[in-house]
Amino acid sequence: MTSPITVRVPLADRSYDVLVGRGAASHVASLIPAGVRRAVVVTQSGNPMSARVDPGVPYTVVEIADGEDAKSLATIEFLCRRFVDAGLTRSDCVIAVGGGLVTDVAGFAASVYHRGIAVVHVATTLLGMVDAAIGGKTGVNLPEGKNLVGAFWQPSGVVCDLDALDTLPEREMRCGMGEMAKYHFLTGDDLLALDLPDRVARCVAIKADVVGSDERESGRRAILNYGHTLAHALEIATDHRMAHGEAVAVGLCYAARVAAALGRVGDARVHEHDHVVGVAYGLSTELPQGLDPELLVSLMGRDKKALNGLTFVLDGPEGVETVAGVPEDAVRLALTQMPTAPSGGRARMQP
Repeated sequence: MTSPITVRVPLADRSYDVLVGRGAASHVASLIPAGVRRAVVVTQSGNPMSARVDPGVPYTVVEIADGEDAKSLATIEFLCRRFVDAGLTRSDCVIAVGGGLVTDVAGFAASVYHRGIAVVHVATTLLGMVDAAIGGKTGVNLPEGKNLVGAFWQPSGVVCDLDALDTLPEREMRCGMGEMAKYHFLTGDDLLALDLPDRVARCVAIKADVVGSDERESGRRAILNYGHTLAHALEIATDHRMAHGEAVAVGLCYAARVAAALGRVGDARVHEHDHVVGVAYGLSTELPQGLDPELLVSLMGRDKKALNGLTFVLDGPEGVETVAGVPEDAVRLALTQMPTAPSGGRARMQP
């Protein structure tokens, strides 16, 4: 078995390793903190990777529901009560095995149980590997918006076992590619020139560098939300029929148009966004049909990074950065410039 690629997330005495490669799940025990006597594995029904995780201590498996509705405070209460049933103390550990929903929810539950216990993430989706499982942002949704309740809680380690991608549905792969496209604009790297292990590791390294410089999103880390302001609004407006990575892909192209409306970039850069997202990554760049523009504007105004009015992460002469106080006229104009999927067209949502 080839040794996994190791990427270090640099956070002083809370630094940790991300292991990337085939068979990486066999290394989970090496990431469990010293002194842990028992663990709870949090996963979802039918996830085959959970059977391959051996933390090296006695453990209990707890399954949470599928779907965005499971990303709720009710699930946090459910998990914490299962932790009590399993006898977890503040010296024990949670192991999250799944995609971004699982790592967000299990990580948040670990952050509040006994005021914080260790967590190790085993990401089993591409999106989880390149984004959600790394960086310590955990949280759940409220009816009013996504990820409005949560905590920064860094894991003790992260595993990205590429074997999990062999059976990943095509739609889940597209979601991961949406986040990969984001990294293209943050760095200019041609990620598609790399093979899959190196591509995933490069995305992890980019995020690790950003997180290491701004753990709690007081400045630079907000650039990791590029494309996410419209994306989160689209997820809510479609009742989550539009998946996160699909929405991010559209959000990237929209953010380029907002930047152009503000004179930050020219038409060539807008066209580059459309080409990278739509051609190089093969993702939809179109808004779903039938969405109320005023609803989208309202939802974007509730975005958790809002500082002063509408706030976006936008491209510009100095690269991608956070811009507060974006005029609503520019936001609305950019929406009118977005292509809309014809009935039965490319905008991909759950039926």
